[in-house]
Amino acid sequence: MAAAKKTNPFEFDISKLMGGFDASKMMEGFDASKMMGGDIGKTMGGLKPPQVDMDAMMVSQRKNAEALTAANQCTLEGISTLMQRQSEIAKTMVESYSNAMRELMGAGSAEEKASRQVEFVKQAYEAAFQNLRELGDLATKTRDEAFTAVNRRVTDSLDEIKTAAETGVAAPTDKK
Repeated sequence: MAAAKKTNPFEFDISKLMGGFDASKMMEGFDASKMMGGDIGKTMGGLKPPQVDMDAMMVSQRKNAEALTAANQCTLEGISTLMQRQSEIAKTMVESYSNAMRELMGAGSAEEKASRQVEFVKQAYEAAFQNLRELGDLATKTRDEAFTAVNRRVTDSLDEIKTAAETGVAAPTDKK
């Protein structure tokens, strides 16, 4: 058998591609003293480092942590409510199915049982749809409350950054 021909265009030898590259030769003519008009110190001397108010930064970070804590607390409470409601729904469904099975196994003609069975399926479907909608609404409410807490903090934080940029110094704010 003949050797299989390579058909993958991405198989290549990087050493062949970069074989002629020599970084030391590339840097031979480089003279850092000629950058920016010859004196980097003079060129950069007019730039002053920004003043940072560490107290304001700490206040801001504390507020960030508080916002995340509030969002997490909201999320945990929402999950707890959601799980409790799911448990209640499951209990109700088990009771409903047990009652329906007893009723379907009871006396009656085949036509009556079929009719009761169809009615049970219809009621079960409607209840399941309503339960899903309720659980979805609970999850949406939880998400919205958590997002609102974080969004409020992000907006306040951006206002703090804007104030710092305008004044040159970040000032602590008491906004919550």
